[in-house]
Amino acid sequence: MDRFVFFGGKGGVGKTTMSSAYGLKCARAGLETLVVSTDPAHSTADVFDQSFDDDPQPVEGVDNLSVMEIDPDDEVERHLMETKRALGQQVSPAMVNEIDRQIEMAHQTPGAYEAALFDRFIDVMRNADPYDRIVFDTSPTGGTLRLLSLPAFLEGWVERLLHKREQSVELFERAAIGNQEPRRIMEGDPIIARLQERKETFEFAKETLRDEATFFLVVNPDDLSIRETRRAIDSLGDHGLSVSGLAVNKLTPSPDDDEEGRGARFLRDRVATERERLDELHETFDPPVVAEIETRVREVKGSLLEDVASELDIAT
Repeated sequence: MDRFVFFGGKGGVGKTTMSSAYGLKCARAGLETLVVSTDPAHSTADVFDQSFDDDPQPVEGVDNLSVMEIDPDDEVERHLMETKRALGQQVSPAMVNEIDRQIEMAHQTPGAYEAALFDRFIDVMRNADPYDRIVFDTSPTGGTLRLLSLPAFLEGWVERLLHKREQSVELFERAAIGNQEPRRIMEGDPIIARLQERKETFEFAKETLRDEATFFLVVNPDDLSIRETRRAIDSLGDHGLSVSGLAVNKLTPSPDDDEEGRGARFLRDRVATERERLDELHETFDPPVVAEIETRVREVKGSLLEDVASELDIAT
């Protein structure tokens, strides 16, 4: 199993339950494990009956398991201030206010959320040394796919910016008159250094996601969830990422054979329909089904989370 494990899927399918259960399974196997929630709902606190924040915190009563919850709004604000600081050091004082205004406008545009979260995401992976396994509980499918696609999109964009900046500095140096030193040379240009740093970050992300990450999708036995799962598999494949398995969650328990009445008939019909959906997942999807989890009467936490962890056919 790779060091980084991602659980994704449609909103409400049970990604937090699956990622928390798998994190618990890894911890019980003796692996130092971190569960990272990037979903704004942050249900990990409910699963473990404990508050978490942006710093990893040990789960009470469970050895080898820690949890952190990344707040996307905080990350957008942090990203905004960091960008202002970096650019503010490279422009004249007269331009600082205008630069700040442009940056604030840019952070209101589509993609700013993913760009900010992406940086924190990579920071976690780069500082993974204390952990044997890091499990990501991701946001609903659309946001996750946009996040994971950023390295491929932005690496090429930064390369073009870097090329343009190098051309600009080269022309500036050629225009220097006589023995007068140009104000900036290629080796010390702060903008080139910043762009090169971003380029290396995207290269690290792309290589790590491709070579050291495993992806699982959580799916419910209904048509909408199955359709979105199929689209997610195709989209991940377009970015060179493959799905290793499907965790089917919220299956309806069958009534006992001697049970009759309206409720029992409803449950049997529902189970029959879900069985057809489950057969579809087994027969028409390339990733194997790695879990078939029945709906519990109560919230999945405590001993119920232990039960779900034991039902996950995913290696540690």
